[in-house]
Amino acid sequence: MDKDKIDKKDHILDVAERVFSDHGFDGASTRKISGEAGVNMAMLNYYFGSKEGLFLAVINRKISGFRDILISITNESDTTQWEKIAKYIELYSEKIVSNNCFQKLLYQEMGMNRRTGLANEVRSILMQNVGELKKIMREGIEKGEFKEDSDLEMVIATLYGTKNYVVNMPLMSSALFGFDIQDDKMLEGQFKPRMKTYMKNLLKSYLLK
Repeated sequence: MDKDKIDKKDHILDVAERVFSDHGFDGASTRKISGEAGVNMAMLNYYFGSKEGLFLAVINRKISGFRDILISITNESDTTQWEKIAKYIELYSEKIVSNNCFQKLLYQEMGMNRRTGLANEVRSILMQNVGELKKIMREGIEKGEFKEDSDLEMVIATLYGTKNYVVNMPLMSSALFGFDIQDDKMLEGQFKPRMKTYMKNLLKSYLLK
């Protein structure tokens, strides 16, 4: 695929991500997305086939890029398992701040607990990243670096759950923290460094022997 086609496809995905985030999967329409992207429906259908295909492309573009980075961290041979977890926390904290639109989109769709083919495909994409994180922690246990009774599923739920509460419940979290969590400057300057420091301290004390 030549550069012009790649750029056009990325532009459509950028617009689709915003529209899906603003309106949800059900409320968004391919006609609205094509109109805001400045392309005709034929082009959109040629690239993605359907609204479901477009939605999955939006999800996969974000998740697969992060997965590639995570796999490279998992495969590092010259770092401890804790150092890998610390790197993951750094990257994850950066992602949830810089991609808040995408985080909102994920929360909307996965929070509905739909039992549909589309929801199952999204879950499968997300679980690949979860699997990489669990792999790092399992290897930490096997190498004697992490406590044998570490509850890996609860660690993951704690990490993701903290993000979901703060980012996706802005009225509650803004009152809790004392600043507007939807203000990008406050999210970047106040919440992100606190998230990194807190999660590293919490997981380090829990996982390490």
